[in-house]
Amino acid sequence: MLYLVSTPIGNLQDITFRAVDTLKNCDLIAAEDTRHTRILCRHYDVQTPLTSYFEHNESKKTEQLLKHLKEGKSIALVTDAGTPGISDPGYRLIHLAQENDIPITVIPGACALIAALSLSGLPSHNFIFEGFLPVKSQARENKLAGFKDEIRTVIFYESPHRILKTLIGMEKVLDNPFVVCARELTKKFEEVIKGDSRQLIEHFTRHKPKGEFVLLLNRKKS
Repeated sequence: MLYLVSTPIGNLQDITFRAVDTLKNCDLIAAEDTRHTRILCRHYDVQTPLTSYFEHNESKKTEQLLKHLKEGKSIALVTDAGTPGISDPGYRLIHLAQENDIPITVIPGACALIAALSLSGLPSHNFIFEGFLPVKSQARENKLAGFKDEIRTVIFYESPHRILKTLIGMEKVLDNPFVVCARELTKKFEEVIKGDSRQLIEHFTRHKPKGEFVLLLNRKKS
């Protein structure tokens, strides 16, 4: 069985009893970053062996993990934070397991984009998730241009190193739209900031961006 186990996005208490039980009783945990997952395992006294499974070793590791599954072993797939397969390479293993008739189940739990959406106050009945925007400026602006006529709430993930560039791109391409910025969700310094992109640029120019960000954009609010 391949278990897709959701893990906390910050606060270590945001995990289900079923998730902890699964992590303790499977044969192997495939983690995006074993150092990160080891902290969670120590907190809940999980002794299960860990193996790394991330973007740059996925080709090699996918076949190894599939071999273990075919041998009858149970594997828990986890990401650094949140639900496996969302903006991480986990979906490739899931797809291959499906092709090989490996039983799969999901242990639902925390997901940063859903947590941010519920906090944002923006329309949540109809939204789209775009993951991370392109790194290069022109590609990023081209991507943002595609949302000029979008009326649904659009959700992005962003790093502290690129948050200002992304906000500047939004101001330029989308004519200073209304943006909700959720930072460090469930952690000690959780922060939700709302305003037009220019206001957020001014804020993060004065205050160095730290932590992981979720950006929510709704054209009807601007």
